[in-house]
Amino acid sequence: MNECINRIRIVSTGRYLPKRVMTNYDFEKIVDTSNEWIVSRTGIQQRRMADDESASDLAYQAAKIAIEKVGFDVKRIDLIICATITPDVVSPAVANLVQAKLGLNDQPIMAFDVNAACTGFIYALNVAAQMLNSGRYRCALVIGTETLSRVLDFSDRSTCVLFGDGAGAMIIEATDENKPAYFYARSEGDLEGVLVVDRYLRMNGKRVYQFAIKAMQEAIEHILETMALHPEDLAVIIPHQANIRIIQSVAKTMGIMMDKFYTNIDRYGNTSAASVIIALDEYLEEHPEPDQRILLVAFGAGFTWGSALITT
Repeated sequence: MNECINRIRIVSTGRYLPKRVMTNYDFEKIVDTSNEWIVSRTGIQQRRMADDESASDLAYQAAKIAIEKVGFDVKRIDLIICATITPDVVSPAVANLVQAKLGLNDQPIMAFDVNAACTGFIYALNVAAQMLNSGRYRCALVIGTETLSRVLDFSDRSTCVLFGDGAGAMIIEATDENKPAYFYARSEGDLEGVLVVDRYLRMNGKRVYQFAIKAMQEAIEHILETMALHPEDLAVIIPHQANIRIIQSVAKTMGIMMDKFYTNIDRYGNTSAASVIIALDEYLEEHPEPDQRILLVAFGAGFTWGSALITT
């Protein structure tokens, strides 16, 4: 278990999705499935697919958008952390490639990747916040980026319809303002291979579904109980966009109205480590108000799960 209260200021966020849209009707042409089946069981209607773009390409574009949105001086960045399970290559890290693409190779930057599957962005944000609050670093670029289309078996109808490609980025700084950030993270080793990515992504859907509901509920409850908050004290809950039925089940079990959860799974599917930050960027674009308490929550292969309470 890992818990930490830090104070961080969210400077900017950005997202980037590949241009190619793949709908459920496109999948009807290649596997034995239907739009009705996919929507009823997952809530997904379409997703984005990268053709000739790598994870670092998507990450760079998302970072660039976040930077340009506020005219940020990139030379202030001295920490880059990327969360991904689909790096361009085993080494160097996607974070290093993003550093180069941003023209920051001459800057004193620490850059590395985090592999925590769909919980990756929350893990990376947790690490970045603690490093900033140590006083050693001043500004972090935290990115979730995935090209899951590279590891999909397009003959496996149980998995290929679920996932999409995309990236999201956040720039954060340590602050003396009253903007507490609280993190909760856990993991356990999946020796049975319930959810695995090797050449292709493989999973036992029923087992993952059961784990996800329990993990998401625990992560949300831990934040609320520890911080003495109620759901109504939150502006929004941004969950990992894996399956609308998982989110609905968590909401029902916890007695939280679905309108408290922000979802975009219908448009992008499951983008793993990019999921939460893409959804957060969309939400902030629609609701730019300051001083909002936002709860992020995710689960993923590993197994990993975790949550974060942040303040805009």
